Amino acid sequence: MRDLVVLGAIALGACAHAPATPPPSSPSPLLGEPVPGFRRATVQGPVFDTASARANRRPLVVDFFAAYCRPCQRALPALEALHAARPDFDLVGVSLDDSAEGAVQMINRHHLTFPVVHDAGHVLAGRFRVTELPRGFIADASGRVIWATGPSQQDDALSRAVTAVAAASRPGAGE
Repeated sequence: MRDLVVLGAIALGACAHAPATPPPSSPSPLLGEPVPGFRRATVQGPVFDTASARANRRPLVVDFFAAYCRPCQRALPALEALHAARPDFDLVGVSLDDSAEGAVQMINRHHLTFPVVHDAGHVLAGRFRVTELPRGFIADASGRVIWATGPSQQDDALSRAVTAVAAASRPGAGE
């Protein structure tokens, strides 16, 4: 329910006068570094390329999940709502399930419309140094990782961080 309130505030542009402050980031060696690049076919068919987000000067959310991760299961509906509410962000899910079929089941179960890649062999998990779930990252429009979520974060942390990044990215922000 808390995610729905936060997402409602995002959609309505609430708190437009107060600067949005992201929750503290989870530790990650990637903070401040370029987002690890990848170009992969999604389980839905099209190819997702992190370079496209950089070329379009759009922030990017990369979220790792798996069917066996109960907190991931709780977060996926909110992630889908975030995707719908924030067309100014690129979002890609990375499934760590054993098979691409498992990823498709997750997409169908949660009615996901954002691109999802299956990380066979956990190559992307290695590049992003993902050792536990849930785990997600936000890269700014220049392609630098500026925020990370982890298992100790509150359920709405990613939504709050996206709101803060969007507010900071608006023309006139920080003046």
